Amino acid sequence: MNTSPAAPATAADVTAFRRRLAKSDPVLAGVIRAAGKYALEPAATHTPFHALARAIAHQQLNGIAAESIFGRFCGLYQATENAIAGMVEATLEAELVLDTPDDRLRSAGLSYAKIASIKDLARKTLDGIVPPYEILHTLADEEIIERLTQVRGIGRWTVEMLLMFRLGRPDVLPIDDFGVRNGFRLAYGLRGMPTPRALAEFGARWAPYRSVAAWYLWRAVDLHKAGKLPAPLQKTRIKIVKKKAATKMARKKVVAKKRATVARKK
Repeated sequence: MNTSPAAPATAADVTAFRRRLAKSDPVLAGVIRAAGKYALEPAATHTPFHALARAIAHQQLNGIAAESIFGRFCGLYQATENAIAGMVEATLEAELVLDTPDDRLRSAGLSYAKIASIKDLARKTLDGIVPPYEILHTLADEEIIERLTQVRGIGRWTVEMLLMFRLGRPDVLPIDDFGVRNGFRLAYGLRGMPTPRALAEFGARWAPYRSVAAWYLWRAVDLHKAGKLPAPLQKTRIKIVKKKAATKMARKKVVAKKRATVARKK
């Protein structure tokens, strides 16, 4: 991952990256050919506070339920013109949210755990730990991750999604993302899921365009579902999650989901 700010990948960058892969990684090169044009467009349509509050609201919920709750949350505040998005809507403001009683936020459907996280986000936004986009754009990827993960409920993956989809950073590889790991498994013909560490080591060859690689690994899953994923041209040796370890991880996810459900009901 970059140690200094970098501009979003251009069409020319992707073309050059694909040419390089033809020799160094023909498997990913084949996925790129099959998937077509790179279409990750950064969209900073809200403030970092608003975007991260939305990410917190979506945790442990499906998209429809999360959007419903987040919509009611935003509806607690007066709609104002969003200069970034160019439209009239409720854009969350840290100071207003911090002053809102917990019971009112709870009435929108937010759990008390998420309310605590969003209010911590509000405090750290007012303190400058979570800066506006004008400042975020000047910071290196790792510095942004170090800052934003100080917020309760915000982990590295959430910040990586912000880096990719809001800031357009070209060299982010979310090694803990299930879709990226599954896309790698399918594209490279693995019997099991790659470990995050192994994926990070293998993915070093994709720098400085690891965001591009990640986007195409997501597309590999779509291609597989459509029956259009190219067969791997060569065998790839990489450490995978053992069956017992995978079962253990699955159990941990079930336990975490149950705990989240209990927290939402409180």
